[in-house]
Amino acid sequence: MSVMLVAETVYLNAVSIFVRLLRWNPERQQKWEVLQTDPETGNLAFPVVLIQIPMYNEKEVYKLSIGAACRLLWPPDRIIIQVLDDSTDYLIREMVELECKSWASQGVNIMYELRDGRKGYKAGALKSGMRRSYVQRCEFVAVFDADFRPEPDFLRRTVPFLVHNPRIALVQARWDFVNYKECLMTRIQKMSLDYHFKVEQEAGSSAQGFFGFNGTAGVWRISALNEAGGWEDRTTVEDMDLSIRACLKGWRFLYVGDVKVKSELPSTLRSYRDQQHRWTCGGVNLFRKMGLEILRAKEVSPWKKLYLIYNFFFVRKVVCHVLTFVFYCAVIPITSFVPEVEIPAWGLVYVPTTISLFNAMVNPSSIHLIVFWILFENVMAMHRMRATMIGLLEFGRVNEWVVTKKIGDTLNEIPKSGEHEDPPKGIRDRIYWNELAWGVFLSVCASYNLAYNKNYHYVYIYLQAIAFFVVGLGYVGTNISP
Repeated sequence: MSVMLVAETVYLNAVSIFVRLLRWNPERQQKWEVLQTDPETGNLAFPVVLIQIPMYNEKEVYKLSIGAACRLLWPPDRIIIQVLDDSTDYLIREMVELECKSWASQGVNIMYELRDGRKGYKAGALKSGMRRSYVQRCEFVAVFDADFRPEPDFLRRTVPFLVHNPRIALVQARWDFVNYKECLMTRIQKMSLDYHFKVEQEAGSSAQGFFGFNGTAGVWRISALNEAGGWEDRTTVEDMDLSIRACLKGWRFLYVGDVKVKSELPSTLRSYRDQQHRWTCGGVNLFRKMGLEILRAKEVSPWKKLYLIYNFFFVRKVVCHVLTFVFYCAVIPITSFVPEVEIPAWGLVYVPTTISLFNAMVNPSSIHLIVFWILFENVMAMHRMRATMIGLLEFGRVNEWVVTKKIGDTLNEIPKSGEHEDPPKGIRDRIYWNELAWGVFLSVCASYNLAYNKNYHYVYIYLQAIAFFVVGLGYVGTNISP
């Protein structure tokens, strides 16, 4: 498994480095021309674009996302902004509706949509929105989560790729983070997500013409979306589900890393855990549901089928999480009691070093956080592996959807430490017992290794134990009690 993970890492980074060295940007890969108003036909050169903003009790951020969408530079008669409000709090519903009416009074073509119930969660809301009669005149649809705030030129930089390249179904922009300096946990999240976009998405777009839609900050060709079957709510990763189905129909995707959309990172440990469970469990569960469908697809090459099954799903969605926790948080510590078992240096040192070096190349300004990143990712691997098993075996929380808590930081302000912390909690309310228990287990292993072995594994095991204790006691994120 270690070899598989390193091979995948080297491959992705090689493609990413190759693209950067050759400056093979999207404008060179695909046709792109500025859309302009014609003196005779007026704005007809601009396709009609639908903007969808799904919301659920988004009191902290609804004004920011709606305002950013309403400020997009696009002919007013060629854009429809659709706010899909699934809020269960009637006061918040009223606030969102009033905000929409305020923008409508300024001439913005904005629609406030409600539906009965929350069936299908986000996927259900998006599907419901696509059924509206006015959507029939739209050619493309851009999706933004409630905490995402596109720059005014977003459509002018992304839509031309779709207009001039008829086989491209999706243009995905990169996420940017307004609150990454809020705490150590948000800085570590930024490192992981920057690697995802700069390496995984870049490599998938450049070498394969495929990568998973990130669920927001992207523009879809509506005809491709419909041909793929539209939004499905069978898993908690409706974005990835749609991406795979569109790929199997022969559509291509394009990642445009120069276009960034401001967003917010989860700043509490509980929100981050819930988000990671949804992403991990949903991806693996989709693998279970679509594996045979991918193999039977007739409109994609055997090479792309192999890429989807092996690289995209098996290595990244299964091997990565299982290996990280089982090997680095269980096997290595347990060998302290079995000194006859020797772990080769390439597995113990070279694999994590290689992965860390590649991450450092992508995040040079955060190189001082690499050790913290490794230890924290190993702790989170406990939850990701559990989510992986739930997704594979399809039980328990397999379809659980918990909306990530938003804070709503302004674009120009850096939050002060503790500014958005939850009310003080008692020690029992913030303890995570599984992490504490594993920290105790690692401490025992490290102590035994220190006393009876001579391989110095105890240095790493003690550090990892400390990481589990820190997380287990709730001293991560912004919800720290005094």
